[in-house]
Amino acid sequence: MKFWKRGILFLLVFVISVSMVGCKPKGESKVDEEITDASTEELQNKELEQESEESEIIITDHLGRTVTLDKKAEKIVSGYYITTSMMIALGLEDNVAGIEAKAKSRPIYSLAAPEFLELPNVGTAKEFNLEGTIALEPDLVILPIRLKDAVESLEKMGIKVIAVNPENMDLLKETLKIVGLATGTTERADRLISYYDNKYIQIEKLAGAEKKKVYLGGNSDFLSTAAKNMYQNHMIEAAGGINVASDIDDTYWATISYEQLIAYNPDIIVIVPEADYTKDDIINDAKLAGINAVKNNRIYVMPDTFEAWDSPVPSSILGTMWLTFVINEDTQNFDDFKEEVANFYETFYDFTVDREKITK
Repeated sequence: MKFWKRGILFLLVFVISVSMVGCKPKGESKVDEEITDASTEELQNKELEQESEESEIIITDHLGRTVTLDKKAEKIVSGYYITTSMMIALGLEDNVAGIEAKAKSRPIYSLAAPEFLELPNVGTAKEFNLEGTIALEPDLVILPIRLKDAVESLEKMGIKVIAVNPENMDLLKETLKIVGLATGTTERADRLISYYDNKYIQIEKLAGAEKKKVYLGGNSDFLSTAAKNMYQNHMIEAAGGINVASDIDDTYWATISYEQLIAYNPDIIVIVPEADYTKDDIINDAKLAGINAVKNNRIYVMPDTFEAWDSPVPSSILGTMWLTFVINEDTQNFDDFKEEVANFYETFYDFTVDREKITK
């Protein structure tokens, strides 16, 4: 009898214990679930990374070519200053084996990747060094589409090569996606693309209702200007301006006459970075005295301390933002733009800028 009672008592204790375990407080249960979920997610991410490393990478470049890589590229030659700057923005400095010529003329290299200045150069778009590139034995070569002949030659030699053409913001984002995929840096590429998208939303809000007419003078001569098909045209329009030379659509950099510039009568004149002439050259030119931009002293020089922001480098978003502040300077605080520049380069290029060199 006693044994039977003890058995009943033991069974009751067991049932109560099981019931208490099954009815844990909600908070404790949630913590357990979060730990389990986190562990599962971490395991899934590791599996995806392992699968990505082991599987082929298939890319379609801007020549429409299909390029297949056995694994992510680890030794890269960039024969294009735009993608060389991209190497820094994507954190690939240690993976670059060779770059385009004239590296010392690119301030961003000495500021953010001084080791680039010591790398072998593979020539220019006009004189590309095919043999020198092959000798470096790269996993991947990145070239502009205008070097199509070199692309085909490298391909015949069994060297993987991608051709890109970042001539507007959509193509620049595509280039980032292509390079990010080829090099295993898609997360960082996506961060850059998200930055662009967010800033364009802000730029649209900053742009004034009344659009100003803008003339952008080229490097060699202020009578050379960016026509409709140029990246600079996109920048001006995105910043809330009207490119007066957008009526020219049969070329890229167009040479115009004094008479045409006077007829355009722009409200604002912008001088691109690294121009061979100065603001004073325009102000002191008697032929241009009647232009609104000259009469109202609305002539600006885009800074060239870091990069040529008017070209489709990863930091070109800063050029568009700069134009927005210039075009709408009556309502904007230029110090806010300086902070944007500092934050961008600290985040993506890992160096601290001198804010005093951010000018207009």
